[in-house]
Amino acid sequence: MANQRKFFVGGNWKMNGDKAAIDGIITFMKGPLSPDTEVVVGCPQCYLMYTREHMPANIGVAAQNCYKTAKGAFTGEISPAMIKDCGCEWVILGHSERRNVFDEPDQLISEKVGHALEAGLKVIPCIGEKLDERESNRTEEVVFAQMKALVPNISDWSRVVIAYEPVWAIGTGKTASPEQAQDVHAKLRQWLRDNVSPQVADPTRIIYGGSVSAGNCKELAKTGDIDGFLVGGASLKPDFVQIINARA
Repeated sequence: MANQRKFFVGGNWKMNGDKAAIDGIITFMKGPLSPDTEVVVGCPQCYLMYTREHMPANIGVAAQNCYKTAKGAFTGEISPAMIKDCGCEWVILGHSERRNVFDEPDQLISEKVGHALEAGLKVIPCIGEKLDERESNRTEEVVFAQMKALVPNISDWSRVVIAYEPVWAIGTGKTASPEQAQDVHAKLRQWLRDNVSPQVADPTRIIYGGSVSAGNCKELAKTGDIDGFLVGGASLKPDFVQIINARA
C-alpha cells in the first residue's frame, strides 16, 4: 500500500520571506521536480496571492493557519473562504508553534480542521510530542490523544495529510532516526486502523517533519510508513529540490 500513497513534500516557510525572497524560491522550484511527488508550500498569509500567482501551477500553496468560522469579529484571523478566494487549496493547522507558542488546544485545532474541510480546503494537521514527553515514554499517549481530538471533525480523509513532527526535532538540528520516525508512523497508521478504519489507514499519507534536510531525506524516505515530509527552514533553500526528489 505504501507505493500507492503518492509521496508528499510540504514546505513551511513560517514567518519568513518577502517578495524578493519568494521570487528566488520560485526560481529553484522550477526544478526539475519528480512527477511522483506532490508538492505544497506554506507561505505567510499576506503573500498567499503573490505566491499562488507566481509559483508553478503544479505546486500547491497553503496558508499556515486559519480560524474555525467563515467570517466575523475575529481580528487578525483568516478564514478558509479567504484562503480559497486567494486561489489556494491547502492549510497547515495545529503546527507545534501554534500549539506551544500560541497555546492552541487540541479541541480548537480539531474545530479548525473540521471547518477547513467543510469549506473545501485540503488540510495538513500537525501532531507531535515535546522532548520531556518523549523522554518520559509518553510519545504514543500524546500523539494518540492529538489524533483522537482530530477524528470527530474529519469529514473527508482523502483531503487530509497528517504531519508527525516531534517538537524536539523542529529547528534544532536533531532529527528522529529513520527507525524512530518509522516506529511512530507505523503506530499512528495502526491507531487509524483500529480507531477509524483500514479503509482510512491504508491510503492516508503520514509525513514527517523535524530538521529534514538534503542529507537525511533519502534514508527517511526509504521507510514503509513515512509518506513524505513537512520541511521548515530547508524549504527556503535550493536544497529543498533534493528533498522533493528524495524518492526519485
